[in-house]
Amino acid sequence: MPKKLYPTDVLEQAQSVLAAWNQIDDDLTYGTVTNATLSAVITRSSGLLSQMDMLEAQLTDLRNQRDAVYQELWDKVKRVRNGVKANYGDDSSQYEMVGGTRLSERKSPTRKAKA
Repeated sequence: MPKKLYPTDVLEQAQSVLAAWNQIDDDLTYGTVTNATLSAVITRSSGLLSQMDMLEAQLTDLRNQRDAVYQELWDKVKRVRNGVKANYGDDSSQYEMVGGTRLSERKSPTRKAKA
C-alpha cells in the first residue's frame, strides 16, 4: 500500500488552523486559499467522514448477517453428510459424493514411540 500524502490527523490540524485564522484576520488570503474555501473543504471532508462511518456500520451489519447465514448453511451441510453416512454407511461412494472421506481411505492411527 502506498504511503499516504497527508497526516492521519489532517482534519484536526485543519480545524485548528481555521480557528487560529479566524482569530488572526478573517480577510487574510493566501493566493486562492481563503478562510471560506478552507472552511468549505473542512465541512466537505467531515461529511465524507460521517458517510464513511455510516457505510462501515452497514458493512459490519452485513458481515454479521453473512456469518449467521454461513453458520446455518454449515449446520445443514453437516446434517446432510451425517444423514448420508447413516443411510449408506461411512465407506460408501454416496458419502464420498457429498464430501465425506470414506472409512477405507482414512489413514490408520500411528503409534507413538515411548520415551
